[in-house]
Amino acid sequence: MVETMTVNEKILKALKNAKGCLEKTMIALNNKDENLFADSLWHVAAELEYALFLFSITLQNENNIAHWKQNPKKMDATPNMGEVQSLLNEAMSLVEGGKLLEAYKNVYVARHSTLKIQEDLAKKKREALKKK
Repeated sequence: MVETMTVNEKILKALKNAKGCLEKTMIALNNKDENLFADSLWHVAAELEYALFLFSITLQNENNIAHWKQNPKKMDATPNMGEVQSLLNEAMSLVEGGKLLEAYKNVYVARHSTLKIQEDLAKKKREALKKK
């Protein structure tokens, strides 16, 4: 018998996977392993993107999404991994509590932060290559 997962369970699984990858990212950061950091960060972003996809098909009739989707809450110019971890933890709790729209917002901001970190990393690599 095949066991099917609910959308909420799939979202939670994606968030747990993102959290696991985020832990690898933090270890790589502490060990100054840029390649592992970039790879793990990519996996975090991929899991968050999948979770956002699941949220979007679940909440497709929500009218409030358009108001915050274009401009997530103001963020520090240099987001950090701790912020992403906090957003993920809160999102997981919200999904478990059935508050999908609030969880969606947290995951959206976490993904935005992750992409900003990736952009900053790519910019540093480009600048380092120019200096050579």
